Amino acid sequence: MPHLNIEFKARVEAIEPYENLLRSHHPEFRGLDHQIDTYFNANYGRLKLREGNIENALIQYERADYAGAKSSTVTLYNHVPHPALKAILTQQLGVKVVVNKQRKIYFIENVKFHFDIVAGLGHFIEVEAIAKGDSHTKAGLQEQCDYYIKFFKIQPAQFVEQSYSDLLLALTA
Repeated sequence: MPHLNIEFKARVEAIEPYENLLRSHHPEFRGLDHQIDTYFNANYGRLKLREGNIENALIQYERADYAGAKSSTVTLYNHVPHPALKAILTQQLGVKVVVNKQRKIYFIENVKFHFDIVAGLGHFIEVEAIAKGDSHTKAGLQEQCDYYIKFFKIQPAQFVEQSYSDLLLALTA
């Protein structure tokens, strides 16, 4: 079942100052996840297989590429890791690109915070305000993202329009 996110991604010099600032809000720390996201050639949106020590999911999402907070429609299938899934997807769709990252994961209620170090790209923070059923409106999610943009003092030049996959593909073009 798809759900709605409003999210933003920002490039930062170092994640520690932002992580320390977030800790003042007493977030729930979920852990450090080494994630390998394999993006496949998809006819619609983006399709990735996330393999991590915390999060493992097949994720299909559709999101516009522009700076700032933006909406994303996500369908998430959490799975028990098994090499056959990746083999089937690779054989049927072909691999587009692989993203390798270290991700610290925090939550405050329905808002998820990622502090990422992405191989070949650098340091980033991502904030996702996630709709849980009918409990949050699109406007409410936008309000949450706007709050954290101000809280972290994100400047317009720091916003990243694209996914990590697109940034990596641009490096090889």
